[in-house]
Amino acid sequence: MAGFSMLKLSFLLTLLSSANFEASKSIGNGYEIRRYNSSVWMSTYPIQDISLVDSTRIGFLQLFDYIQGKNSYKEAIEMTAPVITEVSPSDGPFCESSFTVSFYVPKENQADPPPAKGLHVQRWKPTYVAVRQFSGFVTDSNVGEEAAALQASLADTIWAAAIEKSHGVDSATVYTVAQYNSPFEFDNRVNEIWMQFDIEDELVVV
Repeated sequence: MAGFSMLKLSFLLTLLSSANFEASKSIGNGYEIRRYNSSVWMSTYPIQDISLVDSTRIGFLQLFDYIQGKNSYKEAIEMTAPVITEVSPSDGPFCESSFTVSFYVPKENQADPPPAKGLHVQRWKPTYVAVRQFSGFVTDSNVGEEAAALQASLADTIWAAAIEKSHGVDSATVYTVAQYNSPFEFDNRVNEIWMQFDIEDELVVV
């Protein structure tokens, strides 16, 4: 069964194509600020686990079944990249965290995404994201380090203030991991840490 799951996951990730939701961006020292347009994402319900890697694999397989037609419309859907995992870390080192895995619904399905058992739709309004990019494979240890590095690079900026205002007490912990590559691609891997926030209209990203 494990071998079959990995085969499914491999096939899923060969289908990934660049997401076509649009963003404007601004570059900072060690980070990038993006503004994404309104968009629709298909998401798992929160997965409770101690491992981001394991939870993301579970979510991938649910989304794979979805795009293959395991939905109320029995409709095959194009897969997009990145696949993102929202992380709400636990307070302790051995406690379960919460992971929600999502992919951007293609434009042709945005107006009426097929519903499916075990999945739900997230509708994003125009969204700002602070981004840190890193290479290699995502592991349970390096994502926390990369998230901390992003937060450090944002210190004392208007973006850090906006993140704190948007998330309150969770501003230091809630983040998203975006993955663009198949696990069988070893070169030129691209991953990102995202921290989402709202901001006043007069602070425009150019």
